[in-house]
Parts: sequence; C-alpha cells; structure tokens
Amino acid sequence: MIGKIIERIAGAPARALDATVDKSRSVRDTVAQYKLVRKAHEYWHILGPGLTTGASDDDPSGIATYSQTGAHHGFQLLWLAGFTFPLMAVVQEMCARIGIVTGQGLAANIRENYPRWVLVLCTTLLFFANGFNIGADLGAMAKGTQLLFPNIAYGLLVVGFTALSLGLQIFSSYAKYSRYLKYLALILLCYVFAALSAGLNWREVAVHAVLPSVTFSKKEIILICAVLGTTISPYLFFWQTAQEVEEEILMGRDTIELRKGATDQEVRHMRLDVWSGMLLSNVVMFFIIAACAATLYTNGITDIATAADAAKALRPFAGDQAYLLFALGIIGTGLLAVPVLAGSASYAISESFGWDHGLHRQLKEASAFYGVIIISMVGGLLMNFVNIDPFKALIYSAVGNGLVAPIILVLIVLISKNKNVMGNRANRPFTTFVGWAITCIMAFAGAATIVSLFS
Repeated sequence: MIGKIIERIAGAPARALDATVDKSRSVRDTVAQYKLVRKAHEYWHILGPGLTTGASDDDPSGIATYSQTGAHHGFQLLWLAGFTFPLMAVVQEMCARIGIVTGQGLAANIRENYPRWVLVLCTTLLFFANGFNIGADLGAMAKGTQLLFPNIAYGLLVVGFTALSLGLQIFSSYAKYSRYLKYLALILLCYVFAALSAGLNWREVAVHAVLPSVTFSKKEIILICAVLGTTISPYLFFWQTAQEVEEEILMGRDTIELRKGATDQEVRHMRLDVWSGMLLSNVVMFFIIAACAATLYTNGITDIATAADAAKALRPFAGDQAYLLFALGIIGTGLLAVPVLAGSASYAISESFGWDHGLHRQLKEASAFYGVIIISMVGGLLMNFVNIDPFKALIYSAVGNGLVAPIILVLIVLISKNKNVMGNRANRPFTTFVGWAITCIMAFAGAATIVSLFS
C-alpha cells in the first residue's frame, strides 16, 4: 500500500514534466511551421515578372515542340532541359537588370544607344513572328477545349479566347492583370502531374537527364534547334524588361529618373524571381518530354504535330488523368502566353517610336500601344480562318525568331556590359562571356533552322 502511494507521488512530477515537454515541442513545431509559411509567403511575394515570363515560354507551340521531342526520340534529348535552363536564366537576368537599372524597356535602350534601323528591323520581324505564334496558340487553345467539350464550335472558341484575352489586357488594371498572370503560371504543374501519372522509369530518366546524347541526324538537329528557338525566344527579352519597368511604376516611380538605379536587395529579388521562373519553365519542358517518351515513343506513336495531338495520343497509355491535365495545360498556358506575345511586340514597337505605352495606362492614354496589341490579336484570329496550317505558322515564326534572336542578343550583351548605361550594375566578365556564348549558340541554331527548313 505504502509502495503504491510512493509510486503515485513520484510519478506525478514525471507526468507533469512529460506534459511540459510535449507542450514545449508543440510550441516549437508551431513556431517552425509559422516561419515556414512566412518564408513561403515572402518568396511568393517576390515572384513576379520572372515567373510569368518563364511560364509564358511554355506556350502551346512550345508544348508541341517538347511533345515531338519525346515522341520522336524518347528520353535521348531529355538533357536539353538542363542545358537550356542556365542559358535562358542568364539572358533573362540581363534583360531584367537592364529594366530595373535604366528604368526603361529594352527597345528604348536600344533606340538610345544604337541605330534606329536595327531596332525597326528587329521589331518588325518580331511583330510578324509573334503574330503567327499567336494564331497557332489560339488554334491550339480551341483544339484543347474541344478535347474536353467536343460540341463547341472551333470558330466560336477562337473568337472567344481572342475577346477574353483582349478584354483582360485592355480593361484590367496592371495590378490585377499581373496577379492573374502570376496565378495562371501555376497551371504548368498540370504537366508535372501528367508525367508522374505516366509511370516513368526513373533510372532511365536520370541517365538521359545528365548525359547528353546526339546522333547528328538532320531531323534531330532540326528538333534541337526548334527547342532552343522556342525556349530562348525574342519576345521574352522585351516582355521581361518591360514588366520590370511596370512593377516599378506600380510602386509609384512614375518617371525614368525615379526608376533609375537598383539597390542590392532589388537585384537579389530580381535574380531570385528570374531564376525561379526559368527553372519552372525548364522543369515543365523536362516532364513533357519525359511523359511523351515514356508513353508515345515506347508505343511507336511519333506522328505528333500539335499539343492536342499529344494529349489524344497519351490517353490510351497514360489514362484519362494525363489526358485531362494535358488539355487543361494547353488552355491555361495559351491564356498566359498569348497576351505576352501580343504585349511584347507592342512594347517593342511603342518604345521604338517613342509612343506612350504600358499596361498601367488606360486605352485613351496609350491608343497606339493598345492598337498594336489589337492588330496582333486580330491577325492571329484571322489566321485561323484563312486556311494557314498551324504547323506552317510555327515554321514562319521559327524563321522570324531565328533571324531576330541573335541580333537582339548581341544588343542585350552590349547594353548590359556597358558601364555608361548600367553603372556598377554592368555585367561581370563571366556573365559577358556566357552571354556571348549563348549568342553564338542561338546564331548557329537560327541559321541551322532556316537552312534545314528550306533545304
């Protein structure tokens, strides 16, 4: 009896101590979770132009190219996703830095430092290349919707998507519109989930992800050039720089003088945003190639011309879930990419001629700027009703981009390393070296694309 009483007396402090320890652990866990959520919120707040620029690169046309890569060559070219990531990130970081340091868009900087005829030539080619790409993307979005709702007329869908995109660009404030684009970027995760549902052989994936393999066949070279062209595209250069300026205007920096210069923190945030956006873009490329390699290539399905073809071909092998995710991805990425394509051309042309411009302005304040957007969108819309094959439209777009990209890259490197323009934010020697290397790679890719298409 006495022993039991002693056990109870001795056990009471022990139980109290255990309860105190459990409570302390609970508090620590809660604090740790709070800190994690706060860091995630801060990270999401930092993301902006870099995220939307990277996400817009995976438009329906790009999805078609990546699907063809996986369907035609299996996992063999999977390494391209890792190869293009740093190239893309370095270029877009230079563009973003030009924007936040000079307070002006890329075209405005080119106009001030180099002959105008170079800029006019490049922006004209960009306008037409983007127009063909817009038309192809609008058509792909309509086809993607028909995968889910086959009874809706193709023409009605193309007109509807055009009207929706124009309405958002013209009548939404930049603050609301930029948030819309930012959240829409998350639709790209559909392709990651689609690939994961396809039953990947991760050992094979890992080998081809890190070990480059090239056969140097004509078809493979064309495809590699197409991947480079659709990943490092001229419209991204102009859009990235313009959006950095728009973000500064949103913070109340209404004049160029107020926007000039950048703090260390602003540069760090810009760099985090850009590299995160480019990482997302290339991760999605990786999983699209992997999904099509694991399903279509394995089963001998290589006749893939569009993103919708890829979605339909995936269904028998990867199931309804992958089919649905691919279809949703086509629609979502189109809604993100089409306004970026139209807007980038309008920024470039408006800055070239010194017109008032910017999505922060009302229609009556920047009628020429919005006029270019409207013409681009209507041109893309009409392309779907004049029997221009979407695949041919992408060929024309590839030719235009192949001509423009190397020229613009030369100007980007020259401006970003110029201390008279960039001050202490000019390129470091290694960045300049990498910039010139990328320019040479894209010049070769552009020339090879053009020669192969017409040979």
